[in-house]
Amino acid sequence: MVSFTMTINGEPTSAENTFPVINPATGEIFAHAPECSRAQLNAAMEAAQVAFVSWKKDVDARRQVLRDCAQVIRNHSDELADLTTREQGKPYQNALEEIGWMLRNIEDFAGLEIPFDVLQDDEDARIELHRKPYGVVAAIVPWNFPLMFAGWKFGQALLMGNTMVFKPSPYTPLATLRVGELLREVLPPGVINIVSGGNDLGAAMTAHPIPRKVTFTGSVATGRKVAQSAAADLKNVTLELGGNDPAIVLPDVNPQEVAEGLFWGAFMNTGQACIAIKRLYVHEDIYPQIVDAVAAQARKVRMGNGLDPDSQLGPLNNRMQFERVIDLVEDAKRAGARMVTGGQARAGNGYFFEPTIVTEISDGTRLVDEEQFGPALPIIPYRHIEDALERANDTHFGLGGSIWTNDIDQGYELAGQLECGTAWINNHMALSPYLQPLAGAKWSGVGHELGTKGLETYSCLQVIRRGKH
Repeated sequence: MVSFTMTINGEPTSAENTFPVINPATGEIFAHAPECSRAQLNAAMEAAQVAFVSWKKDVDARRQVLRDCAQVIRNHSDELADLTTREQGKPYQNALEEIGWMLRNIEDFAGLEIPFDVLQDDEDARIELHRKPYGVVAAIVPWNFPLMFAGWKFGQALLMGNTMVFKPSPYTPLATLRVGELLREVLPPGVINIVSGGNDLGAAMTAHPIPRKVTFTGSVATGRKVAQSAAADLKNVTLELGGNDPAIVLPDVNPQEVAEGLFWGAFMNTGQACIAIKRLYVHEDIYPQIVDAVAAQARKVRMGNGLDPDSQLGPLNNRMQFERVIDLVEDAKRAGARMVTGGQARAGNGYFFEPTIVTEISDGTRLVDEEQFGPALPIIPYRHIEDALERANDTHFGLGGSIWTNDIDQGYELAGQLECGTAWINNHMALSPYLQPLAGAKWSGVGHELGTKGLETYSCLQVIRRGKH
């Protein structure tokens, strides 16, 4: 059975207790991960604090170490992709792509300049604005893209000069633990400490007195708890939380031309993406054609074990999420919704739920109002664009949204009216992490990550004023 160790102060660290890791394609335990104790968490925090003293000094050295980290991970891409597929469920090729994103992000972040500004330089004074690292950063990542988020967070935090204590989701700890084992070759001890455990460990990390910054990606409910815990110690927080992204399709599009983009914008990673399309609003003139075209995509997609090379979609990652999707779809059925495709779990082992297109449904139904985070897409007709915008924005969420139209100027104008952190025109989920920040409005987040703006959130400001006399 697969087993890995935590990394604390550059050393392999086992634990007295372990917890099971389930392969979502089979529903069976295939590995165990160490359950970090409070004493081990304290050791990890202290190691990061000691390492910070020297790590913060030389940005050029940090850039090279980050590039070395990327190369070590690249050398083990196949192994890490296999682990990711077994614990997360996504098709192996998608796991390889995720690792590719991780590598690209780390290498791109390594090339970013540390922000620095001169606010005044005249006969009276020179005022400089510097960005300084916080110190120790506590990072917690979710189970949908465990390695991609790991690369996002440690690439930015380490470049800025911070050190880290890092916790993956208990559903997907293995590939991240393995990355920690690999990076012992290149990282100074204590710079990254990777620990594993459940929600209690995450709560202990955010309440711990050593870290001055907490970065968390996950659900709104857990994000609230992180914010409350960090507030007691006045820690800085970045929270990238859930989304209920709308996509609005205007009547001038060709349904056959946009159907594939709409489908994968909603169903990529089996719908388990914060910034996936969760609600699709379509003008009534082309509503039947869009429904038919997107449903055709759903019927032909191949769902199965991610280790099967023919699989395009894998299972939901865990039983809790599997049961949530079942609950939301059953609630929609009771409300009179029509299942054009799917609508039920697949028979057999694992957490497979058939790709589901839902019509005869509207706002006020849980499947529309809540974040389903799974392969079930409600498609809703509208008559006037003002109504579609109002309904798209009538939510506590505000992560992303998109406009689909042949009139790019109109699309640009409408995209600006969406109340969300990122708005796309004729695509959804496209990101350029080293250029653009990812931020959420409303309940979808606090702060931002990625790009130079995201890099800044891993730092605190220092003003240095020099008099000329």
